[in-house]
Amino acid sequence: MQKRSYSLWLARLLIGLVLFINVQSALVFFIRPTGFAPAYELSGVSGIAAIRGFAVLFLMWNVPYAVALINPLKFRVSLYEAIAMQSIGLVGESIIVWGLPAGHEVLQASLLRFILFDGAGLLALIVAAGVTKLIHKNSP
Repeated sequence: MQKRSYSLWLARLLIGLVLFINVQSALVFFIRPTGFAPAYELSGVSGIAAIRGFAVLFLMWNVPYAVALINPLKFRVSLYEAIAMQSIGLVGESIIVWGLPAGHEVLQASLLRFILFDGAGLLALIVAAGVTKLIHKNSP
């Protein structure tokens, strides 16, 4: 029983880490949009609004992560949804970067940071799902 408890907390830790980074990014984007708008070749009022819009999307995106964090064994579907959403983000960002013409190095670097974070987050969520699958498999 103790091994199951540790495994469940490991899954929560991994999910919580991804959730924390995603929510932290959303809050920083919302609070300081002018610091990020130039990295996406945006400016002025419309740039601020777009970056804050990204922040709102980041928060919306993380609802299944928060549900999975509560109990990744009981709410495995939310964990699988988070994995799907993280995968879509990683693939979508990769396609965007590949399609950029030359001369957009700052934009490319910004997107590459998201690809790195989303790739690491995806790996963490997959490990968490594997841990919960093992717990479920070994449960009476």
